[in-house]
Amino acid sequence: MQIDDHIACLRAEGDLLARAAERAGLDAPVPTCPGWRIRDLLAHLGFVHRWAAGYVAEQRTEMTREPGEEEIAALAPADASLAGWFREGLAALVSVLSAADPATRCWTFLAAPSPLAFWARRQAHETAIHRVDAQLAVAAAGPGAELDPFPAGLAADGVDELLTGFAARRPHKLADAPARLVIRARDGAASASWTVRMGSPDGGVSRGAEPARPGSARCEVSGPAPALYLLLWNRGTAAGLDIRGDARVLATWRERMRVRWH
Repeated sequence: MQIDDHIACLRAEGDLLARAAERAGLDAPVPTCPGWRIRDLLAHLGFVHRWAAGYVAEQRTEMTREPGEEEIAALAPADASLAGWFREGLAALVSVLSAADPATRCWTFLAAPSPLAFWARRQAHETAIHRVDAQLAVAAAGPGAELDPFPAGLAADGVDELLTGFAARRPHKLADAPARLVIRARDGAASASWTVRMGSPDGGVSRGAEPARPGSARCEVSGPAPALYLLLWNRGTAAGLDIRGDARVLATWRERMRVRWH
């Protein structure tokens, strides 16, 4: 995906999130974010969008102090203004990213072809996954609600970011003993594979499916990229996916893999 694709995704996913939030109501619990209600989700993402836009617009090259979630909730406006405030922050971020010089230099926290490419991609997926949270809150509140599907290309790109970006930060912490988690997305042009080497000092992530290694548990999960995207972000189940090998490896991933917004 290119920068423009990520910006378009950000805009569309943010709109879906806002509509789901309005349908659920601010008091609705968010089942995939324990302890949160819809107002917390809007406060969190409304802050994150403004936080991201600030780095790009001001071309800040150093990370600045960031507040915790309780402080973020306190910074958000009152309930009556919260939905509009969220939409304003989304529109401002889309505008900043769309107008930014491709050569813009600013702080980032994952490898990317450029800072602008990083921020467009990161905010697209941050918003897409939280859109799922909002729609799951709607579904939990009553029947008749469904998740909007992800295009295969967007989902495969999101799997790649999660694995080669976040999981690659501390792969040795993902298991107590050496293990390999192989992910295969089977979606035509969006088909791809990855290997996460977990629980060892030489752990890491590579694109491509690595073979089994003596003394290392191995689990291979394959299927459509959208289902893998939701599973690996702990927003979906393994239903419809092909799981082979030691399923405990996948269970350990789901228990230990945690992502912060920076």
